[in-house]
Amino acid sequence: MLSPSERKKNNFGRSLLPSFSSEMKKYEEIYQLYINEGYIKELCEIYADTFINDNKKPIPEDIIQVAKLYDRIHDSKSAAFYLDMLSDKKLSGDDRYYYCIEMLKIKSKLGHWRDADDFRTENINFIQNYSQKKTLQQQADMYMALALVDCAAKRYNDAFKLMKFGYKPQGKNDTKLLEIMITGVYLLQQSGDQEGLEAAVASAQACLKLFSEFEFSWSRAYYQKCIDEAAEGII
Repeated sequence: MLSPSERKKNNFGRSLLPSFSSEMKKYEEIYQLYINEGYIKELCEIYADTFINDNKKPIPEDIIQVAKLYDRIHDSKSAAFYLDMLSDKKLSGDDRYYYCIEMLKIKSKLGHWRDADDFRTENINFIQNYSQKKTLQQQADMYMALALVDCAAKRYNDAFKLMKFGYKPQGKNDTKLLEIMITGVYLLQQSGDQEGLEAAVASAQACLKLFSEFEFSWSRAYYQKCIDEAAEGII
């Protein structure tokens, strides 16, 4: 979830509106729930009600972020519901980039691999070109999303190739590296490679143990749960 300062930075133009201060106060309250509890259903529902369901003109950033939060609790149907609100909107820049990534992930997780393939074909040039403006960690989200599309279509070799994009750890407490390894666990589980799965789970757990600190108190338990779930085919 974006921090309040990141949200302000992304909405500099809107920050000049009289209503923005009140809006940010609500956002900060929701963010505090995130800090304390992590990815929970209540967080998704409060965020959605506050900034989308009860808002006549919700901004794309909020819709995408709510979809991401629902994705984190494995509620792909709710994530798809919110993403569909943007299906006929003309998006550009970061909004379009993250919308595309979320759509690829959600369509794949719902098993709609043909739709995911079509969506990738329609948007791949933009995604790849725009990713060049992003950090290596942000590019990793793209590669993982594309790998999930191939996995849903049972093109496991293609999925594994996508995961070998040369990511370099960004420090010793890099959660993005952990997310990449968890995605690898899921891909191996789906492919039926039991030996590879066991090795991937061991590597992910070893990586988790190396972390000396996390941003939030719930993070370690959350990532352990993600490893366990990925080994069971849930991501």
